[in-house]
Amino acid sequence: MKTAVNTSANSEFAPNLLVGLREEFEQRILAWQTTSDNMPTIWVDRKDLTSILIYLRDKAEPRFEMLFDITAIDERVRVHRLGQPESEFSVVYHLMSFSGNRDFRIKVPLMDADLNIPSVVSLWPSANWYERETWDMFGINFEGHPNLYRIVLPPTWEGHALRKEHPARATEMEPFSLEDEKAEEEQNALLFNPEEWGMKRESENSEFMFLNLGPNHPSVHGAFRIAVQLDGEILVDAVPDIGYHHRGAEKMGERQSWHTYIPYTDRIDYLGGVMNNLPYVMAVEKMAGIEVPERVKTIRIMLAEMFRICSHLLFYGTFAQDVGQLSPIFYMFVERERIFNIIESICGARMHPGWFRIGGVAQDLPEGWESRVRELLDFMPPRIDEYDKMVLNNGILKRRTQGVGAYSTQQAFDWGVTGAGLRATGFEWDFRKNRPYSGYENFEFDVPIAVNGDCYDRCAVRVEEMRQSLRIIKQCVDNMPSGHYKADHPLTTPPRKEKTMEDIETLINHFLSVSWGPVIPPTEVTMAIEGTKGINSYYLVSDGSTTSYRTRIRTPSFAHLQMIPEISRGFMVADLIAIIASIDFVMADVDR
Repeated sequence: MKTAVNTSANSEFAPNLLVGLREEFEQRILAWQTTSDNMPTIWVDRKDLTSILIYLRDKAEPRFEMLFDITAIDERVRVHRLGQPESEFSVVYHLMSFSGNRDFRIKVPLMDADLNIPSVVSLWPSANWYERETWDMFGINFEGHPNLYRIVLPPTWEGHALRKEHPARATEMEPFSLEDEKAEEEQNALLFNPEEWGMKRESENSEFMFLNLGPNHPSVHGAFRIAVQLDGEILVDAVPDIGYHHRGAEKMGERQSWHTYIPYTDRIDYLGGVMNNLPYVMAVEKMAGIEVPERVKTIRIMLAEMFRICSHLLFYGTFAQDVGQLSPIFYMFVERERIFNIIESICGARMHPGWFRIGGVAQDLPEGWESRVRELLDFMPPRIDEYDKMVLNNGILKRRTQGVGAYSTQQAFDWGVTGAGLRATGFEWDFRKNRPYSGYENFEFDVPIAVNGDCYDRCAVRVEEMRQSLRIIKQCVDNMPSGHYKADHPLTTPPRKEKTMEDIETLINHFLSVSWGPVIPPTEVTMAIEGTKGINSYYLVSDGSTTSYRTRIRTPSFAHLQMIPEISRGFMVADLIAIIASIDFVMADVDR
């Protein structure tokens, strides 16, 4: 392990950025907002939104290359809004600068009677799905959007689910019934109409064929449909269709306490296990002012990297299977199960332990944990080497994947691609290295990159990431700090149980922390991590209550699937299968 260095990305404004913004837009900035994450946050009028975004993308120092997220907040029942402009709904834009290693947040106030705002799809193509989702969930109209159509909820859905008046539980609604007439209406709404998506049914020389790939098909890795436009076997265009797996995870964040929501986070990227807990609990800790012990940080990193290996093994096996190599997945599942056995011995569960807590972890490492983890460090490296011979060096796999589905670094920025998909284009950027969190600054590891940005390179990067994860886990074992497994802070939830049987005050405090959860001060914060699929972040808004006022989950898979048409046109159906496999997505991560 190495000496820690301060690489905080948003600890202060970049001086050139601050000066430039004031010179260009001082009279048009409605307010500067202070948040717990120290991310620069400004409020602007909707008429000035496009010009400010263009400035930040093209002229600012540093430039903000990526539109990371767009979402909204229903402000109508929010109490604590000191210093913020009058607003019944707020549209929130999150920009990322890779060159300047910092983020920027822009908010636009809107009133319920006039929920109109300009679309920014012409600036970043990735805005397409984010704007559709915001309209779907809040009813905000993005003027100029090419096809503002429901994306997560069914086309026949009534209302907008993330508005505060919309029920959060089925028990608040009438009992569900599906009459024959209604069932027929629902089925007709699912029929694909090419004209709605700007597609022609024929060319000068031939008629196009429209084919449903999914929503129930092994090669789409979940309940996911792609309506493909084919000229023979050549892919002319495609329309990804998501939402079949939607569970209302963000809505549930408003009804659960800060503490009881933790198990729900496990189900987002359900292959990432406790790694899903990490950005959420870090966000709550940031708002509460909780500093976790060094032992907690190292335990969290060790478990997160184990789950990274498990997720990558599943990707590796299914990737080979999708291009016709059937045996590797059976070998890789054996290793994955062995790692799950180690995880279970520590956390008490395998895929969804929900083991991280606000201020720490559920319990200290059990006796004998070190020998179990060293087993992983012994058996895994030679197995990865063996898989290289079996998969990466296989001539058929190379011919099926090299040069297929390639994109550049600039295209990755345009479409919001992060993680291994970005690094496969030759751009060396990893959240753990560039913006270290939870103590990653204390670890020695490399950031694997490739150069072609194709299906093969995306696989190769993830394979090398497994080796780097093993390096990190070894450093965790060799240098595990002593100390407590939870912070000694009044908002740590639940508090350590050791003293609950010694006095009634501690027992009552523990009971209230579990049942009601902590009261988090009113503020906002975004926390992100390098997840298994890319950058995963939680944007939390507290109104000074025991529950979240707004929970926004920005997942990498949502952005990545949107890029499928861009990188698939001109290829054949078999190539599309390889492209889908190389993205490494999970539909729960997409639909939430």
